[in-house]
Amino acid sequence: MGDNMKKLFAPALAAFCVLGMAMPVAASAKALTEIKFGVDATYPPFESLSPSGAFQGFDIDLGKAICSELKVKCVFVSQAFDGIIPALEARKFDAILSSMTVTPERAKQIDFSSEMYDEPTSLIVKKGSGLVPTAASLKGKTVGVEAGTIQETYAKTYWQPNGVNVVSYQGQDQVYADLLSGRLDASLQDSVEADYGFLKTPKGADYEIGGNATDDPKDVLGSYIAIGVRKDEPELLKKIDWAIAQLHANGTYDKLQAKYFNFSIYNAEAAKQAP
Repeated sequence: MGDNMKKLFAPALAAFCVLGMAMPVAASAKALTEIKFGVDATYPPFESLSPSGAFQGFDIDLGKAICSELKVKCVFVSQAFDGIIPALEARKFDAILSSMTVTPERAKQIDFSSEMYDEPTSLIVKKGSGLVPTAASLKGKTVGVEAGTIQETYAKTYWQPNGVNVVSYQGQDQVYADLLSGRLDASLQDSVEADYGFLKTPKGADYEIGGNATDDPKDVLGSYIAIGVRKDEPELLKKIDWAIAQLHANGTYDKLQAKYFNFSIYNAEAAKQAP
């Protein structure tokens, strides 16, 4: 190439290099045009179905925002929680966006994004019952849990061997139905879901949180909530992490959070320390 040609193309080449450096990891050799998220739509306010059958909730809005940052189509696939990891591995969808907590056992099967949010596990009981989340208090009682959740594992690990009757259900809505009918003495689930998905609704008027589950020497309850991705999809995981960082940087996460909650469910300092 001659000197004149070099001078002609130099500015364009420099601009290309600058743009390339600034380009997010979303741009890769394998073009991403769509993300399918697996969702258990029985867990308001995080994920549920509207009367018209559309997916709605905080996780759904976060998923759409992630897709918007990556400039790809967003698709949500309904899946019962107890089969959501096998369905991901069977490639029925690309990622799990369904209030899934990172645990050592799950991390053996799939990889996880950076933290989405965090919340403790709480026991819902009838007001005045005096029940608290311990095996001693719940002995002889019946507790409902959603199948495949950390709450099911926790209750069956620590409570069931000590005389607590633990009943598993395919959806959290079914747990609440049996709690209201009197078939259950208590329900164990994520605290924010318990509060906003049940206690703050008319159905939950006679119920309260009996306490949070804390005694967990086997680390059953895990750490934070994140998006699950197959272990053979590292590039997709990088793109999702990049998009999550963008949502925090541009204020979108805070706006979506304020739409659903009157407090923060994201601990920035704790997230920095997460592996």
